[in-house]
Amino acid sequence: MASTTAPSRNGPAGPQDTQPTPARPDRPDRRSDRRSAWRSRLHRWDTKGTPYALVAPFFLVFAAFGLFPLLYTGWLSFHRVSLYNVDRAEWVGLRNYTDLFTGQVSHYFWNALLNTFTLGVLSTVPQLLMALGLAHLLNYRLRARGFLRTALLAPYATSVAAATLVFALIFSPEGGMANWILGLFGAGPVHWEAGRWSSQFAISVIVTWRWTGYNALIYLAAMQAVPRELYEAAALDGANRWQQFLHVTIPALRPTILFTVILSTIGATQLFGEPYLFGGQSGHQGGTDHQYETLGILMYDQGFHSSMLGRASAVAWIMFGLLLLIGLVNALITRRLRASQ
Repeated sequence: MASTTAPSRNGPAGPQDTQPTPARPDRPDRRSDRRSAWRSRLHRWDTKGTPYALVAPFFLVFAAFGLFPLLYTGWLSFHRVSLYNVDRAEWVGLRNYTDLFTGQVSHYFWNALLNTFTLGVLSTVPQLLMALGLAHLLNYRLRARGFLRTALLAPYATSVAAATLVFALIFSPEGGMANWILGLFGAGPVHWEAGRWSSQFAISVIVTWRWTGYNALIYLAAMQAVPRELYEAAALDGANRWQQFLHVTIPALRPTILFTVILSTIGATQLFGEPYLFGGQSGHQGGTDHQYETLGILMYDQGFHSSMLGRASAVAWIMFGLLLLIGLVNALITRRLRASQ
């Protein structure tokens, strides 16, 4: 008996039902388009993100060791905090600042502020004048110019502690070289550390000795950028070297002089190592009578000897405000110089 095959619902069975489905011809093109789009996206991310990745370590280090201590110090300045119990902080608001300006330690604060200003003037003015003179001499063709330029950086490379200890021996009241030189001219011995102006003069000598060569090299680099045609034109007009220095070199160095003045002023505001080491046992308070106590010394004394971290933090933020004010003055003067050119 012959069997019959039932027809399918969709029609009679045929060879077309057993053939595989052909692959779509556009699938490889889509994969290549996706790969190219992904590569272009990675290229854009690499181009835009790589510079930020390279500078990210600086910002991380700055945030950890610069920004966080600054903000934490600002938070401490509104609290009463003891050095021996830092975890317990009592909110006092602006009391630390009022104590500095009009309170129980206002005398020490205003004395430290005045000493910071006088030490800055005594060290900055002679330092920059001597640096200008040395740079002007080294700008001419002298023998052993390379050695002299290297020698100018030797004081700057010397440790603050080593330099201050040596100068403390020079200004020692007993057998010091400074009193020995005064004795040659018939002057009596001077107790350099005891007097207000004598101690500040001795400290300013240390600062001037360390930073004069550094500023001289800055001036020398700026002098070498001045066009020689200006000096030749001034020489043709009959100007001697002194007149060329006054009317050609100094006007060309105005931005550089302003930069060194601001830099030296900032350094004078943060002056700490020289007066601290010069005073010996009384260095933490700027002498036995606070005769050369600076803002940096006052901050250290309040924080580590009086155990008043909040008050020391307030001094630190006042110093920070002074530095911002100096930067603002620098920006205003620089804008005026650019506008006048």
